[in-house]
Amino acid sequence: MAVVKINAVSVPKEARAEFERRFINRARTIDDSPGFLGFEMLRPVAGDDRYFIVTRWEDDESFEMWRDGSARASHKGEQGKPVFAEANVLEFQVVLDVKPKR
Repeated sequence: MAVVKINAVSVPKEARAEFERRFINRARTIDDSPGFLGFEMLRPVAGDDRYFIVTRWEDDESFEMWRDGSARASHKGEQGKPVFAEANVLEFQVVLDVKPKR
């Protein structure tokens, strides 16, 4: 069963451009991770001040292998201080995935 992991990240307004730049610069580093199905970065516009980094995985094990391996490596070498105030991971199983008829 596919799983979704959402990293909910509080980023001060003055750091948002740098936060986005860092993600854009390393966006493709996850592509070859076994079990990776895709991700989206959602910018807050109303109702919440957190970014949501939504990743889809074939299973929990695939996510855990990435998290404990290449995810750590992809964050190494970033310059400067952290640009976020707080981050929490929300975890879900996909029960229903409806695609539009075409």
